[in-house]
Amino acid sequence: MKIFGWIIFGFFAIGVGLYPGLYLVLDMSQGFLSSKSADVLQNQVWSLFFHQHILLGGVALLIGWTQFSKKIRSKNISLHRTIGKVYVAACLLSGCAGLYIAFYATGGLIASLGFGCLAIAWLITTSKAFLSIRKREINAHQEWMIRSYALTFAAVTLRIWLPLSQMASINFISAYVVISWLCWVPNILVAEWIVGSTRASRSLA
Repeated sequence: MKIFGWIIFGFFAIGVGLYPGLYLVLDMSQGFLSSKSADVLQNQVWSLFFHQHILLGGVALLIGWTQFSKKIRSKNISLHRTIGKVYVAACLLSGCAGLYIAFYATGGLIASLGFGCLAIAWLITTSKAFLSIRKREINAHQEWMIRSYALTFAAVTLRIWLPLSQMASINFISAYVVISWLCWVPNILVAEWIVGSTRASRSLA
């Protein structure tokens, strides 16, 4: 069961992590971008930050899940550290871009707040993960990484909730407003549960 869970976890991380690459090779104007106004699409700053957000967020999603592998940490700590540095850089750059484009979120103020809070929480948890390992606080680093990647994984849950909402014939804008919060709040709650369980296991040990 544990192996199956890892396969599913990796499948979604890799699949959604690679997805932003399609924006570099295909015409994606009929997908998500079709919900944006002409003014936004013609805004070069928005376009720059949008691509920075999705491409680097994809990198973070694609490589971040491997950091939870005990085999990689134990057999090749230098690789673990290198991947970690790339992950942190990708998250921080993507998070800053995400905070900017949140102001232009489809669905208005509530959606902007949802995605804006996600970006801020992502920046904070990733920074905490980096600072804690710099201080050699291993347990704290692992806990903040769990929180950080739970927020990175919002890219996956967003793409699960959106088609489900359309299958349920919910208006796209109405669904998107709710999903701007639903894609990450449950994730961070699950992360807190995992952190609590990990602490309890350490106490028993």
